Amino acid sequence: MKIALGLGCDRGTPAATLEQAVAEALAACGACWAQVAAAASIDLKADEAGLLELAARQGWTLRFYPAAELAQVPVPHPSETVRKYTGTPSVSEAAALLAAGTDMSRLLIEKHKLRGPDGRNATVSIALLP
Repeated sequence: MKIALGLGCDRGTPAATLEQAVAEALAACGACWAQVAAAASIDLKADEAGLLELAARQGWTLRFYPAAELAQVPVPHPSETVRKYTGTPSVSEAAALLAAGTDMSRLLIEKHKLRGPDGRNATVSIALLP
Protein backbone atom coordinates (compact mmCIF):
# COMPACT_ATOMS: atom_id res chain seq x y z
CA MET A 1 0.00 0.00 0.00
CA LYS A 2 1.36 3.40 -1.01
CA ILE A 3 -0.15 6.58 0.38
CA ALA A 4 -0.07 10.35 -0.12
CA LEU A 5 -0.11 12.86 2.72
CA GLY A 6 -1.81 16.22 2.60
CA LEU A 7 -0.36 18.58 5.17
CA GLY A 8 -1.66 21.82 6.59
CA CYS A 9 -0.49 23.92 9.52
CA ASP A 10 -0.48 27.27 11.22
CA ARG A 11 2.38 29.58 10.33
CA GLY A 12 5.33 28.73 12.58
CA THR A 13 4.27 25.17 13.44
CA PRO A 14 7.38 23.24 14.53
CA ALA A 15 8.44 20.04 12.81
CA ALA A 16 7.83 18.08 16.03
CA THR A 17 4.12 19.00 16.01
CA LEU A 18 3.80 18.08 12.34
CA GLU A 19 5.66 14.81 12.91
CA GLN A 20 3.36 13.90 15.80
CA ALA A 21 0.27 14.69 13.70
CA VAL A 22 1.55 12.50 10.85
CA ALA A 23 2.44 9.67 13.24
CA GLU A 24 -1.05 9.75 14.77
CA ALA A 25 -2.72 9.79 11.34
CA LEU A 26 -0.56 6.91 10.09
CA ALA A 27 -1.38 4.87 13.20
CA ALA A 28 -5.10 5.59 12.79
CA CYS A 29 -5.15 3.94 9.37
CA GLY A 30 -2.60 1.21 10.08
CA ALA A 31 0.05 2.68 7.79
CA CYS A 32 3.74 3.33 8.38
CA TRP A 33 6.23 6.02 7.40
CA ALA A 34 7.75 3.81 4.68
CA GLN A 35 4.43 3.70 2.83
CA VAL A 36 4.41 7.46 2.20
CA ALA A 37 4.97 7.89 -1.53
CA ALA A 38 3.92 11.55 -1.82
CA ALA A 39 3.42 14.58 0.40
CA ALA A 40 1.79 17.87 -0.48
CA SER A 41 0.46 21.17 0.81
CA ILE A 42 -0.59 24.61 -0.38
CA ASP A 43 1.95 26.86 -2.09
CA LEU A 44 1.55 29.36 0.77
CA LYS A 45 3.51 26.84 2.87
CA ALA A 46 6.43 26.44 0.46
CA ASP A 47 8.64 28.34 2.92
CA GLU A 48 7.24 26.82 6.13
CA ALA A 49 10.33 25.79 8.13
CA GLY A 50 8.71 22.98 10.15
CA LEU A 51 7.15 21.43 7.08
CA LEU A 52 10.42 21.62 5.13
CA GLU A 53 12.36 20.17 8.08
CA LEU A 54 10.01 17.20 8.40
CA ALA A 55 10.12 16.52 4.65
CA ALA A 56 13.92 16.68 4.61
CA ARG A 57 14.17 14.29 7.57
CA GLN A 58 11.80 11.81 5.89
CA GLY A 59 13.35 12.18 2.42
CA TRP A 60 10.10 13.46 0.89
CA THR A 61 9.84 15.79 -2.06
CA LEU A 62 6.95 18.09 -1.18
CA ARG A 63 4.53 19.16 -3.87
CA PHE A 64 2.88 22.54 -3.39
CA TYR A 65 -0.44 23.37 -5.05
CA PRO A 66 -1.96 26.82 -5.61
CA ALA A 67 -5.18 27.62 -3.73
CA ALA A 68 -7.16 27.77 -6.98
CA GLU A 69 -6.20 24.17 -7.83
CA LEU A 70 -6.93 22.90 -4.31
CA ALA A 71 -10.31 24.68 -4.35
CA GLN A 72 -11.43 22.58 -7.35
CA VAL A 73 -11.11 19.30 -5.44
CA PRO A 74 -14.32 17.96 -3.81
CA VAL A 75 -13.58 17.13 -0.16
CA PRO A 76 -15.69 15.81 2.73
CA HIS A 77 -14.85 18.62 5.18
CA PRO A 78 -14.56 22.02 3.46
CA SER A 79 -13.91 24.92 5.85
CA GLU A 80 -14.89 28.54 5.42
CA THR A 81 -12.24 29.48 7.99
CA VAL A 82 -9.56 27.79 5.88
CA ARG A 83 -10.95 29.54 2.76
CA LYS A 84 -10.77 32.91 4.53
CA TYR A 85 -7.05 32.54 5.22
CA THR A 86 -5.86 30.53 2.21
CA GLY A 87 -8.32 31.03 -0.64
CA THR A 88 -9.37 27.36 -0.65
CA PRO A 89 -11.82 25.49 1.59
CA SER A 90 -9.37 22.60 2.02
CA VAL A 91 -5.62 22.23 2.26
CA SER A 92 -4.81 18.80 3.70
CA GLU A 93 -7.68 16.79 2.17
CA ALA A 94 -7.38 18.40 -1.26
CA ALA A 95 -3.57 18.19 -1.28
CA ALA A 96 -3.65 14.48 -0.35
CA LEU A 97 -6.12 13.75 -3.14
CA LEU A 98 -4.17 15.72 -5.75
CA ALA A 99 -0.88 14.11 -4.70
CA ALA A 100 -2.46 10.65 -4.90
CA GLY A 101 -4.18 11.40 -8.21
CA THR A 102 -7.49 10.11 -6.92
CA ASP A 103 -10.88 11.13 -5.55
CA MET A 104 -12.30 11.32 -2.03
CA SER A 105 -13.44 7.69 -2.10
CA ARG A 106 -9.76 6.82 -1.44
CA LEU A 107 -9.26 9.05 1.61
CA LEU A 108 -8.07 6.85 4.46
CA ILE A 109 -7.82 9.74 6.94
CA GLU A 110 -10.06 12.67 6.11
CA LYS A 111 -8.68 15.37 8.37
CA HIS A 112 -6.64 14.54 11.44
CA LYS A 113 -6.08 17.64 13.58
CA LEU A 114 -3.51 18.20 16.30
CA ARG A 115 -2.82 21.25 18.43
CA GLY A 116 0.79 21.06 19.58
CA PRO A 117 2.06 22.04 23.02
CA ASP A 118 2.99 25.43 21.53
CA GLY A 119 -0.64 26.06 20.51
CA ARG A 120 0.10 25.64 16.78
CA ASN A 121 -2.26 23.49 14.71
CA ALA A 122 -1.40 20.81 12.17
CA THR A 123 -3.73 18.83 9.91
CA VAL A 124 -2.97 15.63 8.06
CA SER A 125 -5.05 13.80 5.48
CA ILE A 126 -4.08 10.49 3.91
CA ALA A 127 -5.15 9.16 0.52
CA LEU A 128 -4.48 5.73 -0.92
CA LEU A 129 -2.66 5.77 -4.24
CA PRO A 130 -4.49 3.88 -6.98
